[in-house]
Amino acid sequence: MEKSKSIDHQLRATWQAVAKMYNEQASKHDSTMAMAFVLLNIDLEQGTPSTALGPLMGMEPTSLSRILKSMEDKGLILREKNPEDGRGVIIKLTQFGEEKRAISKGHVYQFNNKIRENLTEEEILNFFKVTEIINKLIADRQIYDDISSKAV
Repeated sequence: MEKSKSIDHQLRATWQAVAKMYNEQASKHDSTMAMAFVLLNIDLEQGTPSTALGPLMGMEPTSLSRILKSMEDKGLILREKNPEDGRGVIIKLTQFGEEKRAISKGHVYQFNNKIRENLTEEEILNFFKVTEIINKLIADRQIYDDISSKAV
């Protein structure tokens, strides 16, 4: 199959382009796309339990720990004991973190608005329908009959 006709290739290439674009913008603010993503996933009012951040973002605990440490060093977040569970930690934004969050949010809106300016509403709905179907097929393990018996 030609790369240009392979769905997985198009998804991967597009995501890599989006990630590169976001990282270029984030670097202008002494940040990374991953840090911006964390900022956007922390509840402004209550903070977010550190154990909830990984699943929210689809990130492994080790990677998330490194990012949180870096964000704490930069003064973007604070770690507070979870009042409901003394073993847990709540991640909260500092004022500086809230400022950086607003910048990140602005970049996300700008990206989405520019894409929407260049697509019809039908094309956008079709895009979401396609990605929903792909995600459902994967979640329901309907892509491969027996993943261990297939050659990779």
